[in-house]
Amino acid sequence: MEKPEISSTVLNCISLSDPDIHKSVALLKQACLDSGFFYVVDHGISQEFMDEVFSQSKKFFDLPIKEKMKMLRNEKNRGYTPILDELLDPDNQVHGDYKEGYYIGVEVPQDDPQANKPFYGPNQWPSEDIVPGWQKVMKRYHKEALRVAKDVARIIALALDLPSDFFDRPEMLGEPIATLRLLHYEAARVSDPSKGLYGAGAHSDYGLITLLATDNVVGLQICKDRNAVPQVWEYVAPLKGGFIVNLGDMLERWSNCIFRSTLHRVVLDGKARYSMAFFLEPSHECIVECLPTCMSESNPPKFPPVTCAAYLSQRYMDTHADLSSYKNHTKVSSD
Repeated sequence: MEKPEISSTVLNCISLSDPDIHKSVALLKQACLDSGFFYVVDHGISQEFMDEVFSQSKKFFDLPIKEKMKMLRNEKNRGYTPILDELLDPDNQVHGDYKEGYYIGVEVPQDDPQANKPFYGPNQWPSEDIVPGWQKVMKRYHKEALRVAKDVARIIALALDLPSDFFDRPEMLGEPIATLRLLHYEAARVSDPSKGLYGAGAHSDYGLITLLATDNVVGLQICKDRNAVPQVWEYVAPLKGGFIVNLGDMLERWSNCIFRSTLHRVVLDGKARYSMAFFLEPSHECIVECLPTCMSESNPPKFPPVTCAAYLSQRYMDTHADLSSYKNHTKVSSD
């Protein structure tokens, strides 16, 4: 079968240092109505530090599998996820995703009552002897990415005709579920959609927004109309020093489908690819329901209210392998 040509899409680029907030809001709103994807630049994280984070990420993924499996993700979704752990598009994928990852969330000590919440708790950290400085770098990046994501959320609020601090309220992003996921797509794994083989299967993200930093290897594709037959996929070019930002399903629910949470996937040609996704989601108890500015008599709420924690927990269970399937691996790794 002849493979269809995949073109590249053009995304709006929003500068967080631009004093013209009306321009930024207009660019973001147009992007959110069109594809739910846009670039963010001038975000205040230096290129030097971004390079260091990528370097530290690669050092972990270069470790032997035996070492990485000692950090296998736990029930709080903290730690290492092996190749094929995640199956994002079961209708079209033959296997799971050909990527490995590492989850880092909000650091909460085990003896803190907050650690009883599904997505709060202590992170798993590889030993300083094995990857020196890794924990310090990742903690700093998590903090910096959270700051940038909150800045973007303020522009999104204005684009939805809400006060700029709408998402800053305590019940929204006061105690957010903010998760960094380091990702490595293996070299020599060639994606072939016609055979159900993908770096990452087609999916939409679960939360409010995602900040994606990537190396210079092209692989991310988006589908602006998931209901089209056949679906039309377009590449998103990497942007050095910038973030690719996309909206998540919770924002689509909040906006009553006015803003788009778009299907995306990773299709690779055999080159290794590294990326870092930062997922911003609201507080555990936050109720996600139609915003007052997004409903009318002709456009009533399309979704019932749901708490953030309940929604996220179900989505993670739907897409990740059962941890019990790794019992033999962890036993071998600890020998």
